[in-house]
Amino acid sequence: MVRIREAIVVEGKYDQNTLRQIVDTAVIPTHGFGVMKDRELLAFLRTVAEKRGLILLTDSDGAGFVIRNFLKGALPKEQVRHAYIPDIAGKERRKKAPGKEGKLGVEGMEPAVLLEALRRAGATFLDEAAEAPAGTPITKADLYEWGLSGGPDSREKRLALLKTLNLPSHMSANALLEALNLLYTKETFLRDFHPEGPIPPRAGA
Repeated sequence: MVRIREAIVVEGKYDQNTLRQIVDTAVIPTHGFGVMKDRELLAFLRTVAEKRGLILLTDSDGAGFVIRNFLKGALPKEQVRHAYIPDIAGKERRKKAPGKEGKLGVEGMEPAVLLEALRRAGATFLDEAAEAPAGTPITKADLYEWGLSGGPDSREKRLALLKTLNLPSHMSANALLEALNLLYTKETFLRDFHPEGPIPPRAGA
């Protein structure tokens, strides 16, 4: 498994599962065309693009390009890279029949093909970079200490933080943890939000 600095945007959960077995980075699904009506998801993608950069990796069929072209117009051009998979005829194992255009999607690609597509897109492979970003990851224990999970008012505190960070309001504590580690280290998060920010320490901590 290789580490990549940028987050990767894919169409669905099966694409997400495939990428997570190959690369160590955040993989964010658009839920197909759902992203076109999901303002919170778009806001989240813009935030991630600013912090880490994004790589768009959609299927090579017409639907994939509709989603890609929509995101091209919705996201900052300078913060987004584009990875393309080749046109390969076939169907994924889980499907009974090929898709409308008879092409394999991202989930059906071999790992080497996906890695080459990411490399051609200009992905930053951290194991090959001169320096990898340093910092302490945020943990579930940190969320508990900050009152963001496990407390009677944790949900309200999470909602307040999600609003501040312009993240989707439906995120669970686990989803918030993943997003925070994508956008911050523990040190940078505490610098920006604690103790003067919206995350005061739990009483007695």
